[in-house]
Amino acid sequence: MKKIVFLICALSLITCSQTQEKVSETAIAITNINILNVADGNILKNHHIIIDSGKIVKVVNDIKNLEKYTTIIDGEEKYAIPGLAEMHAHIPNTSTSQERIHETLFLYLSNGITTIRGMLGHPSHLDLREKAKSGEILSPRIFTSSPSLNGNSIKTIEEAIEKVTAYKGDGYDFLKIHPGIKFDVFNQVVKTAKQVGIPFAGHVPVDVGVRNALKSGYASIDHIDGFLEGLVPESANVNPNDNGFFGYNFTPLADLSKVDELVRLAEKNRVWIVPTQSLYERWFAPISADELLQDPEMKYMPLSTLENWKLRKNQYTVDNPDFNEKQWQKFNSIRKQLLKKLQEKGHGILLGSDAPQLFNVPGFSIHHEISGMLSAGLSPLEILQSGTINPAVYAGMETVFGQVKEGFSADLVILDANPIEDMKALKQIYGVMVNGRWLSKKSIEEKLTKIVENALKN
Repeated sequence: MKKIVFLICALSLITCSQTQEKVSETAIAITNINILNVADGNILKNHHIIIDSGKIVKVVNDIKNLEKYTTIIDGEEKYAIPGLAEMHAHIPNTSTSQERIHETLFLYLSNGITTIRGMLGHPSHLDLREKAKSGEILSPRIFTSSPSLNGNSIKTIEEAIEKVTAYKGDGYDFLKIHPGIKFDVFNQVVKTAKQVGIPFAGHVPVDVGVRNALKSGYASIDHIDGFLEGLVPESANVNPNDNGFFGYNFTPLADLSKVDELVRLAEKNRVWIVPTQSLYERWFAPISADELLQDPEMKYMPLSTLENWKLRKNQYTVDNPDFNEKQWQKFNSIRKQLLKKLQEKGHGILLGSDAPQLFNVPGFSIHHEISGMLSAGLSPLEILQSGTINPAVYAGMETVFGQVKEGFSADLVILDANPIEDMKALKQIYGVMVNGRWLSKKSIEEKLTKIVENALKN
């Protein structure tokens, strides 16, 4: 009898301790939220997400002691997705004011982008990366390239060895390849990069060509650079340097039967592709600068920047005798076919829009990129994966970010609607969480208002 009484008491104590489970003072509870599994598109309905110290601690269908949480976010009838990654971003350097640098980082966050890959590195970005990681500044997670490796910065084999080795020592995440590098110098970049253990990514120099680039083991080729040139038959006997804007001049010569070969090379050599399709549907496109300037997000950019964008766009289109809409239509059609095939049978696509670039405002430009990807035939789920799971795999951090799962970084976007049903839902942001820090819709709007005020002064 005594044993039975003891067991009853013990069970009561256990039950009591469970119901009185301690709740951390810094824990955040997101309640009754629909969680989108970006791996398969399924929805985990009416669950609760517990966040503490920058991590997703629990994902549960029942929550005890809710009243003990200091911060509770009501997620009823809303959807949680992982924070998005902008994989072809640009970060201002020290020639820009600190205020503008932080505003640029916030513009990404305001659109649910919690990871960026900076594609034109600067020593100051190494410091920004660490401050973002520690939470000292409000910023997406940062991966940063080295300063540009191009035909002017590395003209010799010796310079290639020196700079690749130095950039690895400095701590950059990868090397940025730009046009102009000669073939033998490029080969040395590849050799040294593999010896010291640093990836390389970016453009395909004309002297190298897309086939050699793919075989060399780029981490990513951005802009689908070099692919259109790779479709030109050798019998055309063109001067590769006459290719124009990303191969535009060779559009009439493109042999689409060669697409599958290039896609197979991308798959075989595990080369990710960052399309930056919005670049070709806004900057290099038959749409006027004045029309683009009417886009609501332009108010976040300084007036001097907008004037410069208009001037440069006109140089490439209106004032360019080689530009015509009919050829551009074919050029863009080929790009979309490449993008679709690279998604279906290549190694994979990474979401990236090249912002801030001409008429691509940081954060906001990702929606233009998504529109271009949809028109190329990619599904909403494939596009979401290109901005969540795929970047995490690319970075070797697939157990760190890119999904809403226990133990992952608390980088989330809460939406008013399901983006699988309509990708415009990505604009209907209820709030953003970056590294465990909650940015409500109201706080985002307040900050954006200040950015507009500052833009008008410049």
